[in-house]
Amino acid sequence: MRRGRWWVLVVGAVTAAVVLIIVTRQSPPPEQPEPAAGIAGLAALPPLAAGPSWASQPVLVGGLRTVATAGPAGFALHTVTGDKRFLPGVNLGSTTPGHQPGELAITEADYRAWFAAMDRLGVRVVRNYTIHPPTFYTELAAHNRALPDRPLYLMQGVYLPDESYVTKGDLYHPNVTTTFTAELRDASAAVGGKLTRAPTPGHASGTWTTDVSDWLAGWIIGLEWDPPATAATDRANAAAAAPAGRYFRGTEAASPTERWLAARMDELATAEAGAGRSAPIAFVNWASTDPLTHSHEPLENEDMVGVDAEHVRATEAWPGGTFASYHAYPYYPDFQRHQPELQKFRYAGRADPYAGYLNQLREHHRDMPVVISEFGVPSSLGNAHHGPLGRDQGDHDEAEAMRIDAELLRMIKDLGLAGGFVFAWHDEWFKLTWNTVTHQVPADRRQLWHDPLTNEQYFGLIAADPAGNPDAVARLLVDDPAARPANRVQATLDESYLHLTVSLAQPLPARLTIGLDVLPRLSGAPPPGGADPRPDTAFALDLAGRTGQAWIRVPLDPMPLDYPVPPSARPAPVDGWQQFQQLLNREMIVPVSGRHMSLELFDVGRLRHGSWNPEDAHADSRALWRLDGTELTLRIPWAPAGFADPSSRQVLVPRGTRATTETSPEVGVLLSTGAGTDQFAGSVQWNDWQRTYHTERLKRGASAVRDALVATAAESG
Repeated sequence: MRRGRWWVLVVGAVTAAVVLIIVTRQSPPPEQPEPAAGIAGLAALPPLAAGPSWASQPVLVGGLRTVATAGPAGFALHTVTGDKRFLPGVNLGSTTPGHQPGELAITEADYRAWFAAMDRLGVRVVRNYTIHPPTFYTELAAHNRALPDRPLYLMQGVYLPDESYVTKGDLYHPNVTTTFTAELRDASAAVGGKLTRAPTPGHASGTWTTDVSDWLAGWIIGLEWDPPATAATDRANAAAAAPAGRYFRGTEAASPTERWLAARMDELATAEAGAGRSAPIAFVNWASTDPLTHSHEPLENEDMVGVDAEHVRATEAWPGGTFASYHAYPYYPDFQRHQPELQKFRYAGRADPYAGYLNQLREHHRDMPVVISEFGVPSSLGNAHHGPLGRDQGDHDEAEAMRIDAELLRMIKDLGLAGGFVFAWHDEWFKLTWNTVTHQVPADRRQLWHDPLTNEQYFGLIAADPAGNPDAVARLLVDDPAARPANRVQATLDESYLHLTVSLAQPLPARLTIGLDVLPRLSGAPPPGGADPRPDTAFALDLAGRTGQAWIRVPLDPMPLDYPVPPSARPAPVDGWQQFQQLLNREMIVPVSGRHMSLELFDVGRLRHGSWNPEDAHADSRALWRLDGTELTLRIPWAPAGFADPSSRQVLVPRGTRATTETSPEVGVLLSTGAGTDQFAGSVQWNDWQRTYHTERLKRGASAVRDALVATAAESG
């Protein structure tokens, strides 16, 4: 076999011949409702202890019926056991694996199972982002009527149907305003059970007949505002008149963006008042457009413009009032790492910049409650940003991520804010993040596979684990007692990984490298009469030291797509091989202080040894290989294997800063010990897949979040 020098990295390669067709769980047509899949691990949680009732007790103020009010005295959710002042909740997306959010693929059975699971976890509020199909509201009402003392309250979101304001630089554009106004009115009608909509791509349709307003905790409208487009809106509409709405008005200090929001909030309030209802109404905001000044923020866009809820006021005619809503995470923007006053703020006996930021938000909004409507950290293998105190945007084991989420929820309550909604209920396969998005081609198939390197796909309390084709059982690839270094090899694959099980001959080698030949064109075609491929990606394992590293041939390295990293900033290539890494931060200068921020890279190619079985007490969800006696088990994420989209067998081939792909005909697998023992195990082949299968599981350590949800609910009276 022609070795080249690929094995120098550490030694070895494995795989085998197998043809697999992967089909994944996809929502069936409406006439064939999908049965609810059980959520593994949920039954192991002990039953919740009985506590004070949260049964809804709406009040009538000024002729309007309201379940909640928000104002200078705080947030008050009216229940039969008194007002609840803190809302512990969770964010719910609008789709399932295998689908884009606009497909609204969640089924009636999904809602029923999820609401029951939320109850078991102590969730008191479920927040959505858009109008869900009629079954959402029907199942929510059924759930709440069955459990009147512990209902799930609704924080209803309304998304902008037309986001072209970003390219137009103008929220006031007629298309943007008109479509959002119509969506607000439809949302009010949906909550009241009086809406019919014809099928429209990207929108829920059908007939809404269930009134859930007795459990309506409030509204959060809009989206995370794009800073440049918001600043452009303010410049282009400086002369726009302040709306004189009956229910909401902008103050004299209101910016054009804030005036536009006041008008939209008044439109929603008008629709609600027409149905005899009132509820607190807020707009979405996030740290990138908060009203505070962050003098030490390195990126101009992250402190370019502010949107201030203080400048949008409810009138006395609107008893529901208003509040400030923020998506606030502990790892971004970077001002949390550099702002001096945040570095000094102490919480729970230590300096805590995130707690300092939450405290700043509360102090700014002295006469209205603040709800942290998104927070959390992901349990992904990949990372996108470092945060203070190790609260990074990824690279967390599931149990660690759940512990941090629980810690943050308790912090939000302790600091006097009015609510905290964990992001998110379940893992979302369609999500993208900045340091992997250019590597995923074609983008319109991202929902058909689950990328462990994309942190945004792993925020859920509920894991959506890839299941693969139920007919695609492991195939025996090598079964030869005399073969070395492996006498038995099995392979299978799913939406996240290529899985290999290798029985090693004794004595065990100290090191083994598993190489994958994903593009014969790149590495050279096999010689006539024999298979002799060279790998394009390699996974070097130190079997004795229980460590490992992923490598990729320099022509396939995706890093140039993200940033022109100086060669001196990375480990030097070895014979044309580069360690697989992720970019976390570009080189920057911090304003005011002039501090130089070095380029930050992350060794996402580190191959952790251990068990990833969530039932194991010492499992690490980031582990990728384990050695039990002579049996080696390895799961290889698709991105380090070289793939831009495994569902269509596309391998990423960067051409400068342009992402292109080539179709892999098969994946050759090789093993090498680096001691003259090389083995070609065969080739893995599969057909393109158009559907996905997955199973649902409560993430390991989620009981910590449950404890925090229960505790903060108990302290909310």
